[in-house]
Amino acid sequence: MSRVHSLYIDGAWVDGCNSLANVNPSDVSDVVGEFAQADADQVRQAIDAARRGAAQWRHSGLEVRYGVLMAIGDELIARKEELGRLLSREEGKTLAEGMGEVHRSGQFFHYYAAEVLRQIDERVDSVRPGVEVDTRREPVGVVGVISPWNFPLATAVWKIAPALAFGNAVVFKPANLVPASAWALAEIISRQELPAGTFNLLMGPGGSVGDALVASPDIQAVSFTGSLEVGRRVAAATAGNLVKCQLEMGSKNALIVADDADLELAVEAAFAGAYSGTGQKCTASSRLIVTEAVHDAFVAKLIAKLESIRVGHALEEGVHIGPVVDSRQLESNLAWIERAQADGATLAHGGERLERDTDGYFMAPALFTDTTNAMAINREEVFGPIACVIKVQDYEEAIATLNDTNFGLTAGIITASLKLANDFKARAETGCVMVNLATAGTDYHVPFGGRKDSSFGPREQGRYAREFYTVVKTCYVKAH
Repeated sequence: MSRVHSLYIDGAWVDGCNSLANVNPSDVSDVVGEFAQADADQVRQAIDAARRGAAQWRHSGLEVRYGVLMAIGDELIARKEELGRLLSREEGKTLAEGMGEVHRSGQFFHYYAAEVLRQIDERVDSVRPGVEVDTRREPVGVVGVISPWNFPLATAVWKIAPALAFGNAVVFKPANLVPASAWALAEIISRQELPAGTFNLLMGPGGSVGDALVASPDIQAVSFTGSLEVGRRVAAATAGNLVKCQLEMGSKNALIVADDADLELAVEAAFAGAYSGTGQKCTASSRLIVTEAVHDAFVAKLIAKLESIRVGHALEEGVHIGPVVDSRQLESNLAWIERAQADGATLAHGGERLERDTDGYFMAPALFTDTTNAMAINREEVFGPIACVIKVQDYEEAIATLNDTNFGLTAGIITASLKLANDFKARAETGCVMVNLATAGTDYHVPFGGRKDSSFGPREQGRYAREFYTVVKTCYVKAH
């Protein structure tokens, strides 16, 4: 791919100030493409265009909006193999995971297409005779969307689809590590019946393009998914302009394996939660809290599972885990391996860099035992294929350990006890809880988000999305 993939501003494809190569983490000799980089002036142009687009799109007919979102969803699903291959090529998750992400992205557009037709407001009688009151929801205006690299399509889509469904305009800045999937989505959207400026794509560094976007007083809302550190900066920038803000940030999720757990199920849930997507998920269960009654048996079975899986090129058949996303992430992961060992953790499996037929960022999935919840590796988000077993005496110690963190996104438990499951659902201090399921994996029609330092602002997904993408208007009418 020799051409430079352009920015999309005000209904037109435009050149950037320079370009950046997108490299395949499974094979660094494979350049996915060259992608234009925006500058501060183009950020302002996109926001101005979005303001004009929003003024038109908010008054579009419901069936127009429905048709646009359905068409986008239809195309994503029809092209899931092609676009899934592109996604896996640029991000490193396996082809099955890449195709699944594209398919789910199409489902998001279908869901919010239906939400367009479900916008039912409320009418009530006033406390004053002869006066009627109705409440209605209106678009918030221009929405800045900043998405992460680990889900190049899905995370962006679960922000963009509801924004468009509720009549807003979008300025979209994807992570600079994975622009190809974002560009492919923008190309699909560009062919829909949207007023110019309703959707804009700005590729470029977060330190310039992202900062300029969130600092603008001419947007009405920012939805961001990324690190806690950057999320705090986004919150500070938007607060200064009284701009609505929605943040999904870090996590340190835990899976409890109780005394009565089905260990086969526990191992599958632990593997899917901790290692799928190369562990590069905000929902990953990097802390495995196991009661002492089943600790040794669980660890033995999980190591056997890890020894049976294949790490390799994301597009190769039979690969269970692909590469990490880039050299910086690999270096960080390997540094955590050394740090955890220095802190007293036992490296029970993996943790080393792997050589494959292609030059990529491969590492063996790591499992630590003999860890405590006070260790840095159990306090900070690692974002790699690394999990730590924490042995506890019983369920009470397990739930206390689970909640002993400044994060609170997801949590899981493996148990055969309904009583224990219900207690866990009530006491886990997280936004999402899973019983006999992996912590990774959520549905698109229900709310998603966390507590503590994991999330800030209204929930994402499902009908709860309207809390962020709309504003409420209360109307009083007295008949004359």
